[in-house]
Amino acid sequence: MPVNATNDKLGLKAPDFSLLDISEDILSLENLKGENGTVIAFICNHCPYVIAIADRLSFEAKQLKKESINTIAIMSNDTIQYPQDSYENMKKFAKKYNFDFPYLFDETQEVAKKYGAICTPDIFGFNKNNVLEYRGRIDSGVMNSDNKKIDREMYQAMIAIKKNGVGPKKQFNSFGCSIKWR
Repeated sequence: MPVNATNDKLGLKAPDFSLLDISEDILSLENLKGENGTVIAFICNHCPYVIAIADRLSFEAKQLKKESINTIAIMSNDTIQYPQDSYENMKKFAKKYNFDFPYLFDETQEVAKKYGAICTPDIFGFNKNNVLEYRGRIDSGVMNSDNKKIDREMYQAMIAIKKNGVGPKKQFNSFGCSIKWR
């Protein structure tokens, strides 16, 4: 049963963090934020909803980078109960889907709690001042990646945020597996 993320946190100032990246470096929001905005996607390796959008997330991140909008992925699941989400498997997942953005390990789950993340994928779009302006799904393709007409909702929202500083009025909730809390 999928869980829906709500966009009741619009206006949230992005909480800072320092987390272990798959590169084995500790990275912070301050180091990673984009000049024109930042997407933070809470994902994991095993959720079928994340697997369904992983290629599209990788593609959209590359497109947004051309606009000086950075993407950061964070994995916050309990890796003891869900070993497929382990740090080593995060490296494999990022390689499989050609991530060219940081994939961070929130081992304590504190960052997910600060952001109010509840599912995977849970996508947050921040303006250049780190204020939340978008919290929604990546696109209209959702689980059906065979859909030929896909509205690029996250991309379009982030371009609007770059231009106007604010996100679209109409946003469709992201949904997926619940974050696996300890």
